[in-house]
Amino acid sequence: MTLTADLLPRAAALKPRLVFADGTEPAVASAADRLVAAGFPRPLLVGGNGMVPLKDERLPAIAQRLRERYPDRVRDGIDALDQAADPLRFGAGLVALGEAEACVGGLKAGNNEVLRAALWAFGPADGIERVSSAFYVTTPAGVLTLTDCAVNPQPGPSVLAGIALAAARDRVRLIGDKPRVAFLSYATGPSSDGPAIELVRTALSRFKALAPGVAADGPLQADAALNPEAARVKAPASAVAGKANVLVFPNLDAGNISFRLLQVLGGIRCLGPLLQGLARPMTGLSRGAGPDDIVEMAALAALQGSQSTIQGGV
Repeated sequence: MTLTADLLPRAAALKPRLVFADGTEPAVASAADRLVAAGFPRPLLVGGNGMVPLKDERLPAIAQRLRERYPDRVRDGIDALDQAADPLRFGAGLVALGEAEACVGGLKAGNNEVLRAALWAFGPADGIERVSSAFYVTTPAGVLTLTDCAVNPQPGPSVLAGIALAAARDRVRLIGDKPRVAFLSYATGPSSDGPAIELVRTALSRFKALAPGVAADGPLQADAALNPEAARVKAPASAVAGKANVLVFPNLDAGNISFRLLQVLGGIRCLGPLLQGLARPMTGLSRGAGPDDIVEMAALAALQGSQSTIQGGV
């Protein structure tokens, strides 16, 4: 199974209205043309094709939403209009108002600014304590979800459970299969103890309470999570070991280092980071992203907005 084989057709079938915060960038304009050719409605390009936030009739509604959500951070009506005219906040505001299904931005800003705009406009989804990120990787064994690799440095048990929940939800929408969640660590099962192991065990327990219908296990070493032979030796009773497809890293160090090693040493393409756990889809772009990257990230963001669910409250 490859990630991109049916990505565009599945996303295009939803007929999503997409908004790009970096609408003046040539790479974005090129990506928009490719999306239209693939069957998407014409995306909204902030700053492009005459779409200027300060002249847009929807700006006052976005400004009012910012004032209502963060009255202590908006001085007055003029300040609200100025802040709402920022391309990222304007794009996020269009999604919040239902004028678009997803927003993509970040060519001119960091992912922190993209995340901040999303939090201002609509915030996290129900049951999610912190927004996180995921990378999607095509391997000989199939597509893997790697989370969190870009947002939360030292998540506690509740945050880690929420990260796994967001990844499981997106797994169904983006890939279309059943998530099998592995909480990774340096040890498997009862073979070791310590604060890091206890964090993973507690996170697993909290995740099972949130999504009892989703297969999950931990702590699992990476080989036990992915290699059937290692799983038979280290975790023979596990329903996840040897066939995990969602890998939950215990902290940002582990996640970020792992996906970069895959890229550099394994020559494996990691698609992301895709923001997850938001009430509405919004995600960032690498500052060096080209049209192909933008098209794929836009398709993923569009699929995040689908209503696919799985048993267990996810």
